[in-house]
Amino acid sequence: MRFVSLVENGTQVLFASQMAGCATSEVTLAKAVLACLEPDMLCLADRSFFGFELWSLARDSGANLLWRVRKNMRLSPDKRLPDGSCLSRIYRCERDWRHKTNGVQVRVIDYRLDGVTGAEPIYRLVTSLLDHEEAPAKELAALYHERWAIETSFDELKTHLRGARIVLRSRTPDLVRQEFYGLIMAHFAIRGLMHEAALSADEDPDRLSFIHTVRVIRRKLTVFAAIPPSTTPRLS
Repeated sequence: MRFVSLVENGTQVLFASQMAGCATSEVTLAKAVLACLEPDMLCLADRSFFGFELWSLARDSGANLLWRVRKNMRLSPDKRLPDGSCLSRIYRCERDWRHKTNGVQVRVIDYRLDGVTGAEPIYRLVTSLLDHEEAPAKELAALYHERWAIETSFDELKTHLRGARIVLRSRTPDLVRQEFYGLIMAHFAIRGLMHEAALSADEDPDRLSFIHTVRVIRRKLTVFAAIPPSTTPRLS
């Protein structure tokens, strides 16, 4: 199976998850996921998702975007901005690019990570945030790396919550779907508890341990399992 999800960077909660068989591409699943964005969001995405169709779909939600693109992508500068970024346009097809028609304006940010082991020579981002004063290039470049929070959430789901097993235990498509959504709901509940604990202690949720939280919940499960059933009369 394959799935694509959005993650809320503050709480690391996975939401808007879409799953399908392994023959379904991530880009296909992303079309359903991006439709769940809302106007007050800023969506970060890796370069494997960039494309005119997905970009337009995400922008139709009203959300702003900050996506990485391939460094050799053709993005002719229309205007250089004081922070080193520039305004450019993306196009649906080669014909539109050649004739410079039906373009969508974006802002391009190129930057390097000096002194970082294993860093690539250059990183390129495109964003719908066109005002360099409201959203300076350096701040957006630093913010983009928060995208890696989703890798942490995937690790929590696939390794620490499910256990280090290669396959799900279910043996039919319907039960695989059920098991997957059960894991997603469990992860949501655990992250929700961590967020509540962080708020009560005035701490950043990132400072709390997911593994420790899972162990605490497992120790408490026997207590909750002992709760007697409701005495409320059942409706006939």
